[in-house]
Amino acid sequence: MGIDIDAIFQRLQRAVAEARLPEVEISTHYGMPALKVGGKAFVSIKNDETIVLAVPIDRKEQLIEMAPEIYFQTDHYVGWPSLPLRIAAIGDDELQLRLIEAWRFGAPKKLLAAFDAE
Repeated sequence: MGIDIDAIFQRLQRAVAEARLPEVEISTHYGMPALKVGGKAFVSIKNDETIVLAVPIDRKEQLIEMAPEIYFQTDHYVGWPSLPLRIAAIGDDELQLRLIEAWRFGAPKKLLAAFDAE
């Protein structure tokens, strides 16, 4: 049994707030809590042990090789720009880096340009 889903979502929101990511929307994705930018989910909760990040397909292999205890792939996600990870296995600093990366991947170009200009 993993962590309480509300606690996971609070952790995600806290990391996003600390990263000062703009225009993040609290939403749902397939009925589960998610954070979106530009109407697209960049992170969603799958269950009480797993969250799913939006990442470029070519980045998935790098992350899985770098930390297979955190990042993994299932048949469901092959060929899709989504990467599951074990929420209990990832530290706050790493989580924040991955959320920034996922936000950047999903953010509209104008928003990304404005964020980078700051």
